[in-house]
Amino acid sequence: QVQLVESGGGLVQAGGSLRLSCAASGRTLSDYNMAWFRQAPGKEREFVASITWNSGSTRYADSVKGRFTISRDNAKNTVYLQMNSLKAEDTAVYYCAGRGWGTEVNGYGYWGQGTQVTVSS
Repeated sequence: QVQLVESGGGLVQAGGSLRLSCAASGRTLSDYNMAWFRQAPGKEREFVASITWNSGSTRYADSVKGRFTISRDNAKNTVYLQMNSLKAEDTAVYYCAGRGWGTEVNGYGYWGQGTQVTVSS
């Protein structure tokens, strides 16, 4: 079993940046493709970005392409989401997910507890 713990969320002004981290324990992350999802109040959880186990391929939602970057450091058992040029519509709880692939919530078996990102306009 893998435990995922997100950190790095907070309050930021529009146009600012944040870097989210997802640290794993219980098993090495290098076995898994990883992803970030987000859920805004009153909305369904949606795909943000994903990365293969060896960082060979990444994928982004159109809404964040060019602004967000997903990366990983398997030696540190950590996945990151660098978020630049943040907009008010990026406000959501951000979740780390693992052991899966694709853009669907049910495509992943491991989930963190989430970290709140609030962007003020």
